[in-house]
Amino acid sequence: MTDSTLRIALPSSGALHDPCMSFMRSCGLPVSRTNSRRYIASVDSIPNTTVMFQRSSDITSMVDEGTVDLGIIGMDQFMENRREDGDTRVAIDRLGFGRSSLVLAVPDSWVDVTSISDLADISVEFRSGGHDLRVATKYPRLIQRHLLSHGVSYFSLVNSSGTLEAAPAMGFADIIGDITESGTTIRENRLKQIDGGTAITSEACVISRRMSPDRDCGRLAAARLMLEMMEAHLGARSCVSVTANMRGETAEELAEYVLRYEDISGLRGPTIARVFAPDGLDWFSVTVIVEESRLMVAVDRLRKIGGISVTVSKPDYVFQSECKSYARLI
Repeated sequence: MTDSTLRIALPSSGALHDPCMSFMRSCGLPVSRTNSRRYIASVDSIPNTTVMFQRSSDITSMVDEGTVDLGIIGMDQFMENRREDGDTRVAIDRLGFGRSSLVLAVPDSWVDVTSISDLADISVEFRSGGHDLRVATKYPRLIQRHLLSHGVSYFSLVNSSGTLEAAPAMGFADIIGDITESGTTIRENRLKQIDGGTAITSEACVISRRMSPDRDCGRLAAARLMLEMMEAHLGARSCVSVTANMRGETAEELAEYVLRYEDISGLRGPTIARVFAPDGLDWFSVTVIVEESRLMVAVDRLRKIGGISVTVSKPDYVFQSECKSYARLI
């Protein structure tokens, strides 16, 4: 591996592994791995790039230490494990997969506890009874910070590597702070979430160490290409390209007409090209890029102003004037 090789760590297993690999493929960055037992791979579309498959729990520290340059990890794990005095930052914060929440859950039998303010009162009662509220969690830093910021002052954290939902029933904790996607497992174990009990909502993100244009020139070149592809693909997810054929005297006249309507003016205005129709009339192809949530609004508007043969396509990438995630690296 040369000094100019960009190193990116991806989850080797767990809930993020398969979605991460799919995400890389969808961005045009498929990971080339000879077999599942190899922990080193490559991204053939980006020269001088090495992929290192690692445990999710180790990726943040590897970026902190400079062992790798970039990593894909859940925001919850990054916030829990990052060095407070470190230089690691989030380059892209929402990749569209790995959504979950770190929540507090109490036993169903605690009928009077429905909010975190109730939990603060309970913690005082526990302290007056001679012991602290015990909270089982694998995220002690985030849970402690959340509890203290909401007035829960008397508690002790119980670290657990096993199934947290069983902790209250087994008697080694009173409540839990755990990651959940739907809350089903929590409910099935006779626990309930409380208002204000969500410490963090998480999604997969790209993290990076800070790089220097002087020291990391080669790595930055590869990082820019990779982040550009990711950012442009994510930017295209909410967009559609809508094209309609319209009659008009000139392209300028049509452009002025279309720009009167905000719902079809597109990202930067319409693209208009002459159509050489067999009827010899002045037809133009009008294309606009709009938010997918506004698709039918745009289609109906184009119809009302004379558009016909409306077609819709999905762009794979939308590149902006600059790559914001690359700017965060330096």
